[in-house]
Amino acid sequence: MILNDIADRIFRGVETVQDGVHEALFEPVIRLGVTGLSRAGKTVFITSLVANLLDRGRMPQFGPGTAITAAYLQPQPDDTVPRFDYESHLSALSGPEPHWPESTRAVSELRLSFKIRPAGLLGGLTGLRTVHLDIVDYPGEWLLDLGLMEKSYAEWSAEALEAAGARSEGASFLEALAAVDATEKHAEPVAKTLSQSFTAYLQSARANGYSDCTPGRFLLPGELDGSPVLTFAPLPAGEAPRGSLHREFERRFEAYKREVVKPFFRDHFSRIDRQIVLVDALGAIHAGPKAVEDLRRTMADILAAFRPGRVGRIMSLLGQHKVEKILFAATKADHIHHSQHPRLTAIMEAMLREARDRADFAGASTMAMSLAALRATVEETMEHEGQSLDVVRGTTETGKQAAFYPGELPEDPSHILSPARKGADKWLDGSYEVMKFRPAKLTLRPGEGPPHIRLDRAAEFLIGDKL
Repeated sequence: MILNDIADRIFRGVETVQDGVHEALFEPVIRLGVTGLSRAGKTVFITSLVANLLDRGRMPQFGPGTAITAAYLQPQPDDTVPRFDYESHLSALSGPEPHWPESTRAVSELRLSFKIRPAGLLGGLTGLRTVHLDIVDYPGEWLLDLGLMEKSYAEWSAEALEAAGARSEGASFLEALAAVDATEKHAEPVAKTLSQSFTAYLQSARANGYSDCTPGRFLLPGELDGSPVLTFAPLPAGEAPRGSLHREFERRFEAYKREVVKPFFRDHFSRIDRQIVLVDALGAIHAGPKAVEDLRRTMADILAAFRPGRVGRIMSLLGQHKVEKILFAATKADHIHHSQHPRLTAIMEAMLREARDRADFAGASTMAMSLAALRATVEETMEHEGQSLDVVRGTTETGKQAAFYPGELPEDPSHILSPARKGADKWLDGSYEVMKFRPAKLTLRPGEGPPHIRLDRAAEFLIGDKL
């Protein structure tokens, strides 16, 4: 096994060097990883980003826009990875009856190529150059699995059981766990029942706004559904004889790391240059202080995946090179009035600062912002009980027009983060509501992509310098 790993690392190292030389001398490639946590709108983000890079009329803060003479889609370089279905997703958003596209449930990829006129005196000598943007789309739950690589089954079990005990969604699983003697001989029906109960708890926790719900493949099993490698659950620590349920679950946990987590990061994650993590911060705030604290910890775990040092040695084993920039973006900014956008951004920036400290992070350039990849609302001011309220108006899921006031975010982020750190059950000085809107009907002029909020700033941070 060790010799195989060494040979695999050498082969991939040579392959990476060859690719790097080709890219540096001929046509550079930017590999952008896009992932999202708990329904953050990853598919919509990629679709709108590509549409707005193809037609840049709504991208004034994207610096390279004027230097790009052409942008076009090309076949992706990896024939073994599903293509991101850009055309179908754009059709869903821009058709006569617009609707949100289906979420992608596995890794996908899309290549967008640019013809760029170099600036300065050399521009007239060198002519146009080609730069490729490879967008790698993958579930956020799978990114969090990297943290499992450096944990034993006992360590993971202790953390998972503590989280389940702090969440109301974990009650049924803990009840099922209490009825099981893990020192008894392994029986597959018992293992399956306990695993299904644990999976149901993770699904419920994610639906209610929690971000840290690992192992990620329990939520998106794909072709592994029903396999032994996904049939385990956390168990309390203790001595267990050979052949017991506890020993079998421990073996399957190690198999999950070896056969599921490691290949994903080796094959799909290891060559990413830039990374964006989409976050439904408004949804977490609506869910309450515990969900916000869970999001803050999850952001720290994500940063830990990129830091040098102990995790860096794991990443080296997986063939990972340095990720240069990471953007944490609070999505659905169109669900609140623009006057509250600075407050949402400040909350994200505060969570990112704390995540940096907790992860002992020193490495890639990081940034936090709020955005809406596709604007689904318009803004209004309404009179209510003698007061003027800044609201947003959009089409609800029932097809009706509605004005919505979600509540006022605090100017000081500590009013959100402090109760979250203390484990408060609810907000004491306010309530923050969310509403689901359908996408608005689009009327696009030539050269314009879909309407958005700060998508151009996100693109500038992530890839502007490379173009």
